Amino acid sequence: MKADCYETLGVAKGASGEDIKRAYRKLAMQFHPDRNPGDAVSEQKFKDLSHAYDILKDDQKRAAYDRFGHAAFENGATGNGRGGAEGFGASFSDIFDQMFGDMAGRGGQSQSQRGSDLRYNLEISLEAAFKGDQVTIRVPGWSSCEPCHGSGAANGAAPTTCATCRGAGRVRAQQGFFTIERTCSSCGGAGQVIKDPCRNCSGSGRLRKEKTLEVTIPPGVDDGTRIRLSGEGELGMRGAPAGDLYVFLSIQPHRFFQRDGADLQCRVPITMPTAALGGQIEVPTIDGARSSVTIPAGTQSGQQFRLRGKGMTVLRSAGRGDLYIEVSVETPVKLNKRQKELLQEFEKAGGEATGTHPESEGFFAKVKEFLGG
Repeated sequence: MKADCYETLGVAKGASGEDIKRAYRKLAMQFHPDRNPGDAVSEQKFKDLSHAYDILKDDQKRAAYDRFGHAAFENGATGNGRGGAEGFGASFSDIFDQMFGDMAGRGGQSQSQRGSDLRYNLEISLEAAFKGDQVTIRVPGWSSCEPCHGSGAANGAAPTTCATCRGAGRVRAQQGFFTIERTCSSCGGAGQVIKDPCRNCSGSGRLRKEKTLEVTIPPGVDDGTRIRLSGEGELGMRGAPAGDLYVFLSIQPHRFFQRDGADLQCRVPITMPTAALGGQIEVPTIDGARSSVTIPAGTQSGQQFRLRGKGMTVLRSAGRGDLYIEVSVETPVKLNKRQKELLQEFEKAGGEATGTHPESEGFFAKVKEFLGG
């Protein structure tokens, strides 16, 4: 008894065509004979998957199957007299194109393989991220071979069409029900061969060479920002176009500021008298200037003050974030004799007065209550 097509593909009976296609591609790649050489179980599983998909991908076949089951396709009822075997090769071709792309193009015309994309990691300062910058980088890469003008052939001779694939760059082989398509081993998928390779580049049409590039950093970039330099990646083989270069930015830690999106935070220590009596302090800003902050009397450690528009530049905008100043009341150390006497006098002068130290008074009141008076 043949297995249920829906169970074979692991989908529900009401699954959409896209769900069926996705399930088939996943399982077909898992059980394909090329990935499981000599495994008869995997080969049979792949046949069952292909058969099930051949039925369910077609609306008319699926409707017939839902009504009559496998009986709808017995005795050549599929319309092609081969029990749906024709769908196996076509289905696998879909998977092949998804994995490797249409290297040969349409109509059997070969296409040059584009060079690979490259990545470059660039670390910049927070100031550069704020105002933007122009950075020079040196990137290892490839350059076109001058003697052969990038063709890979000696003396400028033109490459000839590959006799094995006839210029397609891919060859097909029939294996039972299946049509397997692979990159041509004779030309490496290029569709052309060089009979007399250039000695300078060994027929590749390119040479290893470091190049210098200018990277424009726009104001407001953040950690992880990616900048694309089109055509500055790896040069393709034998005159094929180059890939792209992607510059990934990382921001160096700053000695004053911590970044939170477009906002900045800065921790500033203040003295006990300033915190108690109030006063003015000057703080640095990311643009290299200074700003004055008014500290009210009775300021506590951890209290924050907001400076509007003193944060980071917003990418592709004229706006700026804010700067948050968090004060930390510093306890004096290494006191001289007179300073100690003054603090002792201050402590005595407080006596039983309430409200002088509201946080500590509240805490110890709760401790007293917790301990039962």
